[in-house]
Amino acid sequence: MSYQVFARKYRPKTFDDVLGQDHVVRTLRNAIEQNRLAHAYLFVGPRGTGKTSTARIFAKALNCTNGPKIDFDPEEDVCREIAEGRSLDVIEIDGASNNGVDYIRDLRDSVKYSPSSGQFKIYYIDEVHMLSPSAFNALLKTLEEPPDHVKFIFATTEVQKILPTILSRCQRFDLRPIPTQTISDHLLHIASAEGIKLDTTAAWAIAKGADGGMRDAQSMLDQLVSFCGESITEENVLDIFGFTSREKVAELTSKLLARDTPAALKLIQNEAEGGRELSQLLGELIGCLRGLLIAKLDSSADGEGIPDELWKKLLENSDEYASERLLAAIDVFADTDGRMKWSTNKRLHFELGMIKAIQTLSEVRITDVIKVLTKGADHLSYSAPTAAPAPVAKTDSKPAPAEPAPVVAVQTAPPAPTQEPAAQKKTSHDTLSAFDALIENAPDEDDFPEEPAPAPVKKSEPATPAPVEAKVVDDAFHQDPLIQAALVKFEAKFLTA
Repeated sequence: MSYQVFARKYRPKTFDDVLGQDHVVRTLRNAIEQNRLAHAYLFVGPRGTGKTSTARIFAKALNCTNGPKIDFDPEEDVCREIAEGRSLDVIEIDGASNNGVDYIRDLRDSVKYSPSSGQFKIYYIDEVHMLSPSAFNALLKTLEEPPDHVKFIFATTEVQKILPTILSRCQRFDLRPIPTQTISDHLLHIASAEGIKLDTTAAWAIAKGADGGMRDAQSMLDQLVSFCGESITEENVLDIFGFTSREKVAELTSKLLARDTPAALKLIQNEAEGGRELSQLLGELIGCLRGLLIAKLDSSADGEGIPDELWKKLLENSDEYASERLLAAIDVFADTDGRMKWSTNKRLHFELGMIKAIQTLSEVRITDVIKVLTKGADHLSYSAPTAAPAPVAKTDSKPAPAEPAPVVAVQTAPPAPTQEPAAQKKTSHDTLSAFDALIENAPDEDDFPEEPAPAPVKKSEPATPAPVEAKVVDDAFHQDPLIQAALVKFEAKFLTA
């Protein structure tokens, strides 16, 4: 028998073999058990997540002996024919190469014929989004009201290209990217079955590089076996596919958090010269920063595959940064990733993004100023009130000219309104009576001796107390604890005119 690649040899055969798509498998199982079978199904998801495999398993469950049933035997003849794509009742169509309206018209005519051996005639159209609009329109009526013995199963990676009139006639199932740990465990299972020594770190590196696609991971493992033989290490994975180790990602993140620009740029240079894929490295860096950001909000978050010791150090290094700082750095790298996709000089954009991200972590923002001022205000609210405004009120017989009043009002609580009103309400009638009596008994102006004019005294003093008052207020402003805290925080000083 000719050699079969791992992606075909270990293709799922039953519902139990489907990994990472429990929500889809459960729905299909229940539909079969409850006899609630729809006439059209649409499987949506990224490449390598099991769309075709799930469609074939569903077809086996429908057309197996004494079916439909979920516990069918995958080794019986009917199921083998479906798995190998040679069943007369399960027609698989490539939507990319058979996308014309004439082909759909032929399909529409063939649905009238009954199945040859099974209970249903099943049409599976892969990459259905490649059909032309006229082909979709030709399929509409048949798709909405097909014969009882016909089932349609569609699969696509770009559901947005399918007409809404087609979507409304199908039951849609979204297949998700398979978790990295699930792919890693399955690769270790394949290696064990094949007698291959695969390190756990190597399996994780393959799964991480597969980005949620089981078929991609199996193809990579196949390639590694051809290159390395029966023993595969993480270093082999990194060398062949240009991936970056988790230790290097943690080191680069540590240099970023330490704001060590030369060391970070040197690490990027070494990775580029070593043939590493810089886009993959940037994606790993963004994932690590995302993990740190999530860890600030949820202490139970994992370390994005980074070893525990390195992850704990990264958490300690990130303690000095607020969540918005990490978020700003992620935004910088996200923009960098967009530019790197269309650039031939990826290293240049990566280095520029690293420099900008470090500057983002270093810069002082308005939020930092607000926090410092808020802390100072909180400190003043809990400290004893100062007596600085008292001399200003005593040394001046006139009201304050204009501006110093708001400064004094910020530091002292207004005691006056809570003392006078009650007494005034109780004695208001007595006060008015006494005032009237005083007016009636008041002597004439001629009976009073002349009082000395205060003008000469005022001439010998400064014309206005404003300079003294301004000096007192200026000293009080300079000694304000809030101002002093701001001077210490920003290493500032007053400039005299």
